[in-house]
Amino acid sequence: MNANARRIKISDATIRLGAMGYTFKEKLEVLRMLGRIGVDIIELGSISETEAKSDALLYRTASAILEGCTLSVSVAADKAGIDAAWAAISGATNPRLSVALPVSTVQAEYVYHKKPEAMLPVISDTVAYAKSLGAEVEFRALDSTRCDLDYLIAASEAAAAAGASVITVCDTAGESLPHEIGAIVSALRGAVAGVSIGIECSDAMGLANAAALSAISAGADEVSTVFCRGGASVCDLAAAIAIKGGAMGVSLGIDTTKLSSTADRVSHLSGDRHGKSVKSVVSAYDDREIPTDADIITVGEAAAAIGYSLTEDDRARVYESLHRLGEKTGRKSITTRELDAIIAADALQVSPTYRLVSYLINSGNTITATAQITLDKNGELMTGLCAGDGPIDAAFRAIEQILGYHYELDDFRISSVTEGKGAMGDALIRLRYEGKLYSGRGLSTDIIGASIRAYVSALNKIVYDQNNSK
Repeated sequence: MNANARRIKISDATIRLGAMGYTFKEKLEVLRMLGRIGVDIIELGSISETEAKSDALLYRTASAILEGCTLSVSVAADKAGIDAAWAAISGATNPRLSVALPVSTVQAEYVYHKKPEAMLPVISDTVAYAKSLGAEVEFRALDSTRCDLDYLIAASEAAAAAGASVITVCDTAGESLPHEIGAIVSALRGAVAGVSIGIECSDAMGLANAAALSAISAGADEVSTVFCRGGASVCDLAAAIAIKGGAMGVSLGIDTTKLSSTADRVSHLSGDRHGKSVKSVVSAYDDREIPTDADIITVGEAAAAIGYSLTEDDRARVYESLHRLGEKTGRKSITTRELDAIIAADALQVSPTYRLVSYLINSGNTITATAQITLDKNGELMTGLCAGDGPIDAAFRAIEQILGYHYELDDFRISSVTEGKGAMGDALIRLRYEGKLYSGRGLSTDIIGASIRAYVSALNKIVYDQNNSK
């Protein structure tokens, strides 16, 4: 990478634009993932009147858990709204208030019932008030591409004079071609000194990525991106800059190694699937069989089809187990569920961070099931106590209480290995973390014990990956 390359900041708008599709817990999960890949700015959207308490709680929580990135809340010409936004994010490491006001004639008259000239003091006063609270202030010029260029420059100068350090051009209507957006950015770059220039592109014509690249070439410093539909794609931009960044003299600061898995997970949460999700692939693949004499490439492809990304060593272990099974039993093929069990038993094996010490389950048809779980983490005993919808759910919740984190349960199966009253139960669990699957297997004469051991086995694999990716 060129040490002199101009660093382009990624301002992710997934939460702002897709918030209605997420639960509170999912929003937090998306925020954590954005923080892990190194997004520079996270756009949180405005605090709604109907969900004010929930929004404020989310933003305060985000301020506490995210470091190293800027948290931006969208505000309008409303002092009460600005105060509420600032109260929610003032504890963040880098808080930003994003003043979003229209600059086109049609938007100014429709939203604020004012002529464009009358909007200039509104822009100045709103930016100045936001700045007086101590925030970094961005002026998002809504509908920039449908206003007179001289007026856009005048509005930007007014915002900059009032304290805005970032001016963002918004192609709200989505009617501009890439070269037209590049020309606007170039004009602002030359006319308004001392500010960063941002760009927010609509994908109404499928040109958002091209427009963003044109804006970057023209001097844009920040690009608003999304992991859902509607704007420039951070994945596509990262791929383009990986190829052309050297020639353009620009670079990104995000962790591209985690980008694909993050995109898959965010897409899965939002339901915005451009292709098959992992779950749909599993469903389509469940009826197929894998030959026990399959070559190692086929084994790797079969594992990938049900969601696993195996290392070369793990792929070799699964391949050897598959062939041994065929030779020992005479079977010609196995199902994908059986392949899943082989992967859980033979692949991704790690030294355990957590060990199950004890579990106590209370359950019955007249009481709520509760579970008390004690785990040993490197010599430290940790105990969780939780109620749940049945003993196994309570047990998993108790483990999550110990961890302080919820992992998505992708699959859970119990089967009997032996027969009779003392039958051995075999539990298989698949947990999903950052788009990747981790399987665990547990054996016990007690199905609850087998399930807990399987969960802890999968958990240890996640922790191992976390520790080795830092």
